[in-house]
Amino acid sequence: MDEGPLQIGSQWKETRKMYGKEATEHFEVMELEEPNKIIFRCDGTKGTTGKGEFVFTYVIEASGDHSDTLYGEIKGLTGIAKFFGKMMAEAFKKACAKDLDALKSYLEK
Repeated sequence: MDEGPLQIGSQWKETRKMYGKEATEHFEVMELEEPNKIIFRCDGTKGTTGKGEFVFTYVIEASGDHSDTLYGEIKGLTGIAKFFGKMMAEAFKKACAKDLDALKSYLEK
């Protein structure tokens, strides 16, 4: 959504298939410590989910045969969405792992 290098406050929209349907979410960089750490936030109220806040912390550290760690936090879900959010944790992990693989491929070009 903005131009230029990635920085705190940079925003973008991401569309992907989740459970056979397209979902678009709105992201913003909250913290950036190049080249080792990035924290970004997905504002669920601006995307397909319509609620929640998803905060992702990527820490890049050399560690044997791999070099990434991801921490995630989901806030603002209530009721049935909160219940299903806990059940969906594994699906989120797989989606995030796919994102890390795509990021790695992009950075290695």
